Amino acid sequence: MRVLRVLVKAIRLIAKAALRLIRARKPTSPNHLELGRTLKAQDVTSSGGKGDMADEKTGSGEGRDAIIPVVDARTRSMIHTVRGRQVMLDSDLAELYGVETKALNRAASRNSARFPEDFRFKLGHDEFESLRCQIGTSNNGDGRGGRRYMPYAYTEQGVSMLSAVLRSEAAVRVSVQIMRAFVEMRHFIADNAHMFERARDVERRQIEYQQKTDERFERVFDYMESHVAPRQKVFFEGQVWDAFELLVSLVQRAKKSVLLIDGYTDAGTLNILAKKNEGVSVTVWTRPKAKLTAKDVETFNTQYPTLTVLRIDAFHDRLIILDGAEAYLVGASLKDAGKKAFGITRIEDAETVQAILARLGRAGEDGMQE
Repeated sequence: MRVLRVLVKAIRLIAKAALRLIRARKPTSPNHLELGRTLKAQDVTSSGGKGDMADEKTGSGEGRDAIIPVVDARTRSMIHTVRGRQVMLDSDLAELYGVETKALNRAASRNSARFPEDFRFKLGHDEFESLRCQIGTSNNGDGRGGRRYMPYAYTEQGVSMLSAVLRSEAAVRVSVQIMRAFVEMRHFIADNAHMFERARDVERRQIEYQQKTDERFERVFDYMESHVAPRQKVFFEGQVWDAFELLVSLVQRAKKSVLLIDGYTDAGTLNILAKKNEGVSVTVWTRPKAKLTAKDVETFNTQYPTLTVLRIDAFHDRLIILDGAEAYLVGASLKDAGKKAFGITRIEDAETVQAILARLGRAGEDGMQE
């Protein structure tokens, strides 16, 4: 029995791990802005456009102020939603402006009065990790595979202010391009608000479905664990309630019939048999002098039909047979279970079970019924 319970628990753990693996392979929380960026990028690519700044690729004479050619789709892909606001990371802005990330943040810090919290803020660790998962990159964004500090996020107003702080013609042109991307993104979100709402509804339904699936699995495994049939069990003196619980669980396994052979049956025994499933018939074989009265049987049948009591004096041991097939040898009368040490053993040999039933069949022809 212990081995079977361990096996059920192992199956439970494996199933939970499999569910987690399946869910990890598909996004459970769709990023609506990422969806929007993808659609917009496809629109730009399919139309053959490469952005307004593609025409501004500089020749050899512009030196360090040359603007990196920017494609609109790429600029849009750098816009993220953090704390309910559209922002760009400092490393992405530095790439567009053609400067180092440290230099860009240093310029903003020297002009801190121009960058209040709603213009620029530093990401928390959890926010940055969530953003990295959405972007789908292991690079921390500084071009060297890692960074020692959390990045700054610049809002639309912060990007606009950068052009004044960096003080270059290139910075102004890049800022204009970025501002256009922000505006187009806002228009896209507004035009597709219904699509995002539907996506949120799908996400909500998916979460509810996952919760219901988990609950179903738990019920199945709980049922399996609680319905593992014991092979052998020993109870020691004083384990009255443990013995009572096991005997009740055995009675409740029956789908059609419970047959009990117990020479010392009394009203206390009926307390266990009353836990049977509805519609299950009970037959008790007991000694002629057992303390089980006709009134006890009548009272039982009024609430938990149907109980039949037959008298026999040919058996010494106690036996429980469920549905005419599953049999258990019980070392103590059910009314005394747990008062002294005793054991319960399942009879595995089907022929032995049938031989017991045949012996009872012959005895029933001459037995007394109540």
